[in-house]
Amino acid sequence: MANKPITMTQIRRIIQLKAEGASNSHISRTLQIHRSTLNTYFFRLASSGKSVSALLAIGDEELGKLVYCENNTQKPVGRFQELKKHFAHLQSELSRTGLTRLLLWQEYRIAHPDGYGYTQFCEHLGRHRKILKATMHLHHDPGMYLQIDFAGKSLSYGDRFTGELIRCPVLVCTQPYSGYTYVEALVSARQEHLFCALNRCLEFFGGVPRNILSDNMKQYVVKNDRYEFTFSEIVDQWSVHYHTNLEATRPRKPKDKPSVENSVYHSYLRIYARLRNEEFESLAALNRRIQVLLQEHNQHTFQKLPSNRREQFHEEEQPLLQPLPAEAFLIRRKTRAKVQMNYHVVLGEDRHQYSVPHQYIGQQTSIIYTEHTIEIYLSLTRIATHTRCYRKHGYTTLREHMPQNHRAWQEHLGWDADYFVAVGEKISENAIEVFNRVLASKDMVEQSYR
Repeated sequence: MANKPITMTQIRRIIQLKAEGASNSHISRTLQIHRSTLNTYFFRLASSGKSVSALLAIGDEELGKLVYCENNTQKPVGRFQELKKHFAHLQSELSRTGLTRLLLWQEYRIAHPDGYGYTQFCEHLGRHRKILKATMHLHHDPGMYLQIDFAGKSLSYGDRFTGELIRCPVLVCTQPYSGYTYVEALVSARQEHLFCALNRCLEFFGGVPRNILSDNMKQYVVKNDRYEFTFSEIVDQWSVHYHTNLEATRPRKPKDKPSVENSVYHSYLRIYARLRNEEFESLAALNRRIQVLLQEHNQHTFQKLPSNRREQFHEEEQPLLQPLPAEAFLIRRKTRAKVQMNYHVVLGEDRHQYSVPHQYIGQQTSIIYTEHTIEIYLSLTRIATHTRCYRKHGYTTLREHMPQNHRAWQEHLGWDADYFVAVGEKISENAIEVFNRVLASKDMVEQSYR
């Protein structure tokens, strides 16, 4: 490349070799510098009037001024200085819808006919934009922060009853100091499921960090004034229960929580990619598989360090976490429902029906529910309890709640798929899986009952 200056180290070596009596051709071959270029350097050094020892004693800056003349330095030309004045305006224009660099260049050439061509215009503008995207290294103290975020992409499982593909939001939590990560697929992103997942997250870490940072998720922030946030009452209750401080990032500023953003990216590589060809019949099965892959991710050795996320967390970060409270935070919600003629009440949030003793038909009841349980009250008396089911338009029915004639009719009808699943639930999860496989083994489910 023409007009490319050599380093000060090479200049000093030229001076040393010349002082030792080496010929120009020898110096040229040794340092791989063209003879004409070498002669130019010798002429400039000789023109300075300084001795060899004096030349070697001066600093690089002064020596550079002697060697490189004004014509050989790459000084900005006038048209670049003119273009530089417009960088801020061009940057703001590119953020507007429909604006392209070609259109901006055309407008620039109309105003400056002698300005840069399109290629050089894009080159200089691109360099300026790179400077604006400079990143800053953030120092994280161990045990001080937990960063949380929802992954942009969801995971899914198939409903074993309907075959419907159910999409699940995925929560990702990261300790920035060690990079130790927790991932869980949720029923939904609603508050009750989010905070129950955060409970399990803190149990996974075995302690509570001083601060928890999230983006401006609607489950958290009621009001946002860019730098001041108002959290919902239930969020404040959760933070008091765990004795931690909640913070939120600025809107649309993902770099405020880069550690968890990076963990979301890694979850795509090491969890999502591995699950792409796998099928699951329940959310629990999906999360069990996620935990296996998550363990592999946390034990994956760092590229430039001898340890891994798990080792670094347990050795340096976990001892600094605050202890967990005796009990996990539990969100209880309450609603009212009338017992229908089919002796069931509807939990409208899930559109699922739960049975109560048939003698309460027509009565107004109160339903108190958590993430996993349903309790139905008549006045202050609890008349039924169920395990919560999220299957829409489904029924959860206990045999003892049915009238006698309905029980007899059910026995008369004989077996059905729900009957076998209910029997399996009383045994174990493995039994449920076996029963479901047997039920699915025939084209007509009735053929599998025996």
